Amino acid sequence: MVRVREMEEADIEAVSAIRVRGWQAAYAGIVPQAYLDAMTVEEDAGRRREWFAHAGRQSRDLVALGERGPVGWICFGPSRIRVSGARRVGEVYALYVAPDLIGTGVGRGLLGEAHAAMTNEGFETSALWVLQDNRRARRFYERVGYAADGATQDDVYDDVPLSELRYLREL
Repeated sequence: MVRVREMEEADIEAVSAIRVRGWQAAYAGIVPQAYLDAMTVEEDAGRRREWFAHAGRQSRDLVALGERGPVGWICFGPSRIRVSGARRVGEVYALYVAPDLIGTGVGRGLLGEAHAAMTNEGFETSALWVLQDNRRARRFYERVGYAADGATQDDVYDDVPLSELRYLREL
């Protein structure tokens, strides 16, 4: 059983471990292996500390707590990109669950809490980006009501461009 709460500064190391291990598990065979191998929890935690301390940030972070502490993390806030035809759009910037707990409902619980918070903040639609080749994540988002809207963008990892698809869901 997990509970969800706002992320605290003391959670940074655990969240960074979840994010790095999440990347290494979810993106194996998609993102170049050298890029994944170079990721470190320490480097990620350093960036996350700077970002977490930024006074003007508009995003929110939630963690899912299990018996061993944080086991999942979600970050969300206002959409970074305008969505045609939609008024108030929020965005899920990141959602990661400890790899050994994927499929146990942790991600669904975090996403549900984020959707409730976005609704309370006046957002009407939630957007997110997912790597085109990340079929598992795409199936997860489709099961919880998201659908690709045709928008794409490319990210480059070790000189390899990878396409991302934008998914939308009414809140």
